[in-house]
Amino acid sequence: MNDNRIQSFRVVDAMPEDVGQGYVRLDNEDMDKLGLIIGDIVEIQGRKTTVAKAVPCYTPFKRQNLAQLEAVIRQNAGVGLDERIVLRKTAHKSAQTLVLSPLDTTIDFSAGQDIKHLERILNGLPVVIGDKVKVTLAGARTQYFTVLGTAPQGPVVINAATKITVTKPDAQEDLSYCASYEDVGGLDKELRRVREMIELPLKYPEIFRQLGVEAPKGVLLYGPPGTGKTLMARAVASESRATFLHVNGPEIVNKFYGESEARLRELFETAQRRAPAIIFIDEIDAIAPKRTEVIGDVEKRIVAQLLALMDGLKSRGEVIVIGATNVPDMVDPALRRPGRFDREISTTPPDWQGRLTILKIHTRAMRLDAAVDLERLARATHGFVGADLAILCKEAGMNAIRRILPELDLGADRLRPDELSRSSITADDFLQAFREVEPTATREFFGDRPTTQWHQVGGLGAIKEKLQAVVELPLAFPDLFRRTRQRMPKGVLLTGGPGTGKTLVVRALAGSSGAHFIAVDASTLHSRWLGEAEKGLRQIFRRAKQVAPCILFFDEIDALAPVRTGDRQGGGRLVSQLLMELDNLTDAAGVVVVAATNRPDILDPALMRAGRFDYRIELPEPGPAEREEIFRIHTDGIPLGADVDIPLLAGRTAGLVGADIESLCKHAAMSAIKRYIAAGRETGEGGPVVRADDFAAAFRETGACSQTGQKGGGA
Repeated sequence: MNDNRIQSFRVVDAMPEDVGQGYVRLDNEDMDKLGLIIGDIVEIQGRKTTVAKAVPCYTPFKRQNLAQLEAVIRQNAGVGLDERIVLRKTAHKSAQTLVLSPLDTTIDFSAGQDIKHLERILNGLPVVIGDKVKVTLAGARTQYFTVLGTAPQGPVVINAATKITVTKPDAQEDLSYCASYEDVGGLDKELRRVREMIELPLKYPEIFRQLGVEAPKGVLLYGPPGTGKTLMARAVASESRATFLHVNGPEIVNKFYGESEARLRELFETAQRRAPAIIFIDEIDAIAPKRTEVIGDVEKRIVAQLLALMDGLKSRGEVIVIGATNVPDMVDPALRRPGRFDREISTTPPDWQGRLTILKIHTRAMRLDAAVDLERLARATHGFVGADLAILCKEAGMNAIRRILPELDLGADRLRPDELSRSSITADDFLQAFREVEPTATREFFGDRPTTQWHQVGGLGAIKEKLQAVVELPLAFPDLFRRTRQRMPKGVLLTGGPGTGKTLVVRALAGSSGAHFIAVDASTLHSRWLGEAEKGLRQIFRRAKQVAPCILFFDEIDALAPVRTGDRQGGGRLVSQLLMELDNLTDAAGVVVVAATNRPDILDPALMRAGRFDYRIELPEPGPAEREEIFRIHTDGIPLGADVDIPLLAGRTAGLVGADIESLCKHAAMSAIKRYIAAGRETGEGGPVVRADDFAAAFRETGACSQTGQKGGGA
């Protein structure tokens, strides 16, 4: 091969869907320089040599001299992210035989069916002797194999005719904690900050010595449960090739005097002997709570010992401590100062693009039906964190298994391959799982998921436009508002009579904006215990900031913030807390408070000033054209008789609001069903049809008419 066909590239991580494919993604121009076409095998030279299949990269990675490699190929080449590799086209042959050795002694591949499954997974993968291969076996965790031998030797590509032999391993290598950057989704910014603090000092300490800068020694990861704190620590440890010591906080505590401190000292001594090392303390709030708030002597001694080990007279060398907690306020303040935990990184719930990446990670080994739309699923999973999305995919798989189980021959020793090949996970399986999985990030305050869209709201055209301009645009285009020095509104107050659609409008706003939605029932905040209601309100605003961008909805806010009087001290404290939380909201918080009430006259006047509820929008009673639109929305899908005149119905319902019209349509449909059953045609074809006399009966049952509607509409 000519030298002019050899080129150097900088390594970046692979796309989530490329994991396990054996790809190296390159720019088309670079492929032309190397004389490559799609699917050619290239030799990758780092500290070691391996092979991969060349495919084009996507637009964001073009013209940057980059090579996208997944973690296993990077490990086979002996390189990490941002390091340089040399690529060149190489000749290859089809593999006739392949000898693999599992790195986990608990795996038994004596059965021929398991070997056939392995052949299907590895089909098309290029390998050389000494490579590690990562596969996801059915119903098991990810497994690693080492390529012990191939025939012929040199670069080979596994195909359907390759005979695979799995030998027993000589020694067990623990790769249970192995994770790569491709396994972490939705945390790109946080992962980049952790990498620059941990990976750089461990891999290139000479840079810090040359500049005379002391490397960071500790990182505190905090955020809601399931956002990926532990996974991120495992990925950094695996990619940096450092010793990883994982300890849970409660494991340190011992009932005997001095044992807990001795365990901590032993942990740090082990890390120093095996440096460079990472000590990961999960649930650090269990061993380092605030000393001013704990009664026991053991916790105080453990905190003091941990402080001394992290920043004492004795240097701890190339040992980095990562702490993780979901309640950072409970960690002792002495630990959270620079020199101990130099940086605190918040892991927030992902946005829809982050959720899409996570879904691709968890479904890359799943057999999905062509109708499964992961992007639509990502947009619908408001408030879901990584752990929620993982269990969502598992539940969808279990639903598929329940569905196909009756079709399988369970009496046989092994299921036939043709039976298994017909099975796949459908969109309905995900929809059923979606109904069962609750989002962690908003579980305490979440009523239901906002699925309402603007087309389901009849009339109110001017109100829709104003709300979209006031709420949706700042959430969708924050940079544009910052450039024009326009700040996001803190609050919007919706007023209007009962049934005019205040709650419906807010749900449509949340459903169309893609923001997280937290609905707060004001009555649940009240407590007979002093200070509990104010604490609950603080937690709601704190959680809303964590899941930002977020719409925080207070329905019937008059129950939460009535006019303060001298004899209502409890209510006065709650109103004061709400005012303070509204004042503390900044543009960076990404939280919009929307409140609804039909009694604005009893609200505390301090809420109504600009800077708190910046906009007050009143929802009027619908006019004739709007009532006709509401009728068409609520009769959509209902079989109507030819004698039903919707414009006439809209004219008869002057003064009625949307809720009244919805009730009319329901009563008319129920009247048609009862008439259909009474005629003895409950099993006949065609089904019931709603006629004009059904609407007349509905008018009589509800007492709705123009006069009564006008009387009750403004109540």
